[in-house]
Amino acid sequence: MKINGFIVSLFGVILLAYLLPQGNDLLPLKTITDIGIGLIFFFYGLKLAPQELKLGLLNYKVHIIVQLTTFVVFPLLAIAYLPLFEQGKDSELWTAIFFLATLPSTVSSSIVMVALAKGNLPTAIFNASLSGIIGIFATPIWLSLILGKSADFQFIDVLVKLGWQILAPLILGLLLQRFFGDWARKNSKKLALFDKGIILIIVYSSFSHSFTSNLFETIDLMGFLLLILGVLVLFFAVYYLTAFVSKLLNLSTEDKITAQFCGTKKSLVHGSVMVKVIFGNAANTGLLLLPIMLFHSSQLILIAYFAEKYRNRDAN
Repeated sequence: MKINGFIVSLFGVILLAYLLPQGNDLLPLKTITDIGIGLIFFFYGLKLAPQELKLGLLNYKVHIIVQLTTFVVFPLLAIAYLPLFEQGKDSELWTAIFFLATLPSTVSSSIVMVALAKGNLPTAIFNASLSGIIGIFATPIWLSLILGKSADFQFIDVLVKLGWQILAPLILGLLLQRFFGDWARKNSKKLALFDKGIILIIVYSSFSHSFTSNLFETIDLMGFLLLILGVLVLFFAVYYLTAFVSKLLNLSTEDKITAQFCGTKKSLVHGSVMVKVIFGNAANTGLLLLPIMLFHSSQLILIAYFAEKYRNRDAN
């Protein structure tokens, strides 16, 4: 399996943040990331292809499975973890896992993996795109319901921030799609590099704040292992649950692949963006990003393995 350069880069910038955490003082990283976040979602709006979305629109059974697992099953499973943490909702580690669980599905890797596994590609495009839009509202709603009192979570303020930094650029991109949509889709690989660059800056900024505040010194080895185990259990529980429900509903193999691959993913892009928008420059933003990065790495490796098995199904 090829080494994923982006995953290596993610852990590379964490090391850089540990060795040189002064970057936030030396460079205007907040301004750079604020502008970058807006551009990410502007380009996202430009790249949404209406024709492909229409093709996947009517496959409602898969839509229900994917959106329910993404925004209901995942958060409920994370809530079920609460007894494992002595501090309950006040635990930084549990909050980080719960934040991961409330995020929308990723777009690009879901579509690539579904294509590799010979799944239902139009339905995957529709669900991944729909999930990103729903997540703008669903993630802060979950955080407000569960963390509102303990985290001083101001739902309206957060929604306004998300509206200006994410929703407004997204809508602008959709409105300008008829003029620049073809250009954006032709240059999607270059735009993906821009997205990854902004994410790396956000990860560096977040972890440098956490390192300078000595936040990670409060986490022991047992806590870190519990975090890794919790992330893997989340993935496998949802992966096999979506397979079971797909079988109950008599879905085709192509639709089952789409349900499993889109329903189990969590978006590092949305996670990185929402950490900055919702939590600002709080000391714990690095810790909040840790489960997302672990999940992102795991989902790429595991889904790539399952995609290869599905791709070879006709040969077996």
